[in-house]
Amino acid sequence: MNTSAITPTVRLRHGRLELIDQTRLPASYEIIRLGTVDEVCEAIRSLRVRGAPALGLAAAYGLLIAIEEELAGGKPVFHSTLPQEAVSPPCGSLAAGTGVDEIRRALESASARILETRPTAVNLGRALCRMARVYGSNQEDPAALLQALLVEADAIHREDLEMCMALGRHGAELLASGDRVLTHCNTGGLATGGFGTALGVVLCAVQSNKDVHVYAGETRPLLQGARLTAWECQRHSIPVTVLVDGAAASLLSSGGISSVIVGADRIAANGDTANKVGTLGLAILADQYGIPFYVAAPSSTIDPVIPDGESIPIEQRDADEVCRFDKT
Repeated sequence: MNTSAITPTVRLRHGRLELIDQTRLPASYEIIRLGTVDEVCEAIRSLRVRGAPALGLAAAYGLLIAIEEELAGGKPVFHSTLPQEAVSPPCGSLAAGTGVDEIRRALESASARILETRPTAVNLGRALCRMARVYGSNQEDPAALLQALLVEADAIHREDLEMCMALGRHGAELLASGDRVLTHCNTGGLATGGFGTALGVVLCAVQSNKDVHVYAGETRPLLQGARLTAWECQRHSIPVTVLVDGAAASLLSSGGISSVIVGADRIAANGDTANKVGTLGLAILADQYGIPFYVAAPSSTIDPVIPDGESIPIEQRDADEVCRFDKT
């Protein structure tokens, strides 16, 4: 597998959380550097970073930013984290006299604030819980606790990449050369730790020399399909056609689509799936016309605590997003 296909969606570097600002794509490629928890929360709410797996990473790294902000005067404490590199010990120091209790209090406060930003994507809350298990342990040495937190955040990132790559390899077996795949919203590297879920399946198929054409539903109101999926397809030389959402029924009924592959924000214990608004309509249409419909998601998106779809919390966003094309 070609690891050069990994997109640097989220990473910790030089005391800042670095993100590709997805609200700027495709007009411009901009990396934003966040140094406070408030900035991390704003980036999540405003969809500068989005996609369930990527939100989990932003949350985990956001807690490390909280430590630097609250307990180190904004100075770098942690080495840069990149998925292909080994984890290094923390490089900076906290304010004199800072103990484990102060670290825990700062992390608990930051975690509560980050958790409120996006309720539907389970990866965000799951990442915060994993970090909480680390700082809630019986660790008594601040330096050791910092190292353990960095290792855990890095592990969340590595695991996401490994799961998405495995998902891509297995999913690619379902596609044949000449297939035409309909996607919804954005499910590439931008939505994950760097490789992608549903679009990662297509990418793996293309890397194995299969000729696959993507039809990217525009995905109103914020056009994540038209703006982001199309941008990622072009970046990876995958043939792509942007499809007006209202044209999906006609295209599916004409036999012009081989399969529909979507991602997921949360999967309940019974298999019910929550995803970007509009996914339900595509699933019903695919069933109507006998077209395979696949949900490509890592195990981190499965929530065994939620019994069914009716119990999944659904985020309600600002109605202004529907009224304006320039607010992304």
